[in-house]
Amino acid sequence: MRRAISLASRALGHTSPNPLVGCVVLGPDGTVVGEGFHTRAGAPHAEVEALRAAGSAARGGTALVTLEPCSHVGRTGPCTQALIDAGIRRVRYAVADPNPVAAGGGAVLRAAGIDAEGGLLAAEAEAGNRAWLTAVRLGRPHVTWKYAATLDGRSAAADGSARWISSVESRADTHLLRASVDAVLAGSGTQLADDPHLAARDVPGARQPLRVIVDTHARTRADARVLDDAAPTLIAVGPDAVAAHLPEAAVLRIPLADTGLDLPALLNELYARDVRAVLLEGGPTLAGAFAAAGLIDTVVGYLAPALLGAGPPALGPAGIGTIAEMLRLDVDDVTRLGTDIRITARPRPHSAGRTKES
Repeated sequence: MRRAISLASRALGHTSPNPLVGCVVLGPDGTVVGEGFHTRAGAPHAEVEALRAAGSAARGGTALVTLEPCSHVGRTGPCTQALIDAGIRRVRYAVADPNPVAAGGGAVLRAAGIDAEGGLLAAEAEAGNRAWLTAVRLGRPHVTWKYAATLDGRSAAADGSARWISSVESRADTHLLRASVDAVLAGSGTQLADDPHLAARDVPGARQPLRVIVDTHARTRADARVLDDAAPTLIAVGPDAVAAHLPEAAVLRIPLADTGLDLPALLNELYARDVRAVLLEGGPTLAGAFAAAGLIDTVVGYLAPALLGAGPPALGPAGIGTIAEMLRLDVDDVTRLGTDIRITARPRPHSAGRTKES
């Protein structure tokens, strides 16, 4: 199963809106006879790829799959039927499919006389497919907030200058992050101050993410770099914003909330456009708004060994008034990148659904 999880990870950034899935087929004697993974939406699923590689050697054997085999007809046929037709006798999958359209494959296999069980290395497989699983379970994209800061938590100096706080290695890692998601999101403040490009650079074979600017009053300039043809772009504006200077196809009108655009409504619009994973690269104000709304699922922080003593913090007001309301995180990973430290963490389960009103 660990080999199947490793295979699935090879397609990171290429399968959306489908999940990452890997499969290993063992012959009756327990030797590996076939491997496969889902490479992109519309391509054969992992089980089909592995069964093709195995051929007749799969008959009487075992299939190990990172996600419960699908039982529906989508762009491709049901994997359950492919496993049955191949003569597989036993199936072990890691995570049950939460998608109601595709779920139930385990029961279908058992009804066909196949020994099928889930839960094998479930935590490891879930970690590798977290964005898609979160999106399907919540009905909105998984949101990763990425930031760079000094050790005293400053995202820029007192005069607003911020290039470069992070190391060359950290900046390269950011482009890998961009290449792994469906959309990169920033606020109008960041757009006006830095004119970021938000595309993934120097990542061979990268599928460029959708670029999204949260711009309530349509302040984005017509010559902004995000409006070039390197990647698709949406400018999310308020219902009454004057946006005639922007390309009509790039304007996405979103309802207003108390302090700006309705962020859940924005995420719902992105989900409807097959966005399952979002990288939030906005400044402290937008990050604080997402945190206050309970809409941050993962945090990736690049900490530079430097001090500024003044300047904007990495996170703006997040609806936290007392220490008891602090958003606590569980650390998943700590990695050295050049002179920096990258910390990857997730809000604890009791904090993940926190809102301003809670």
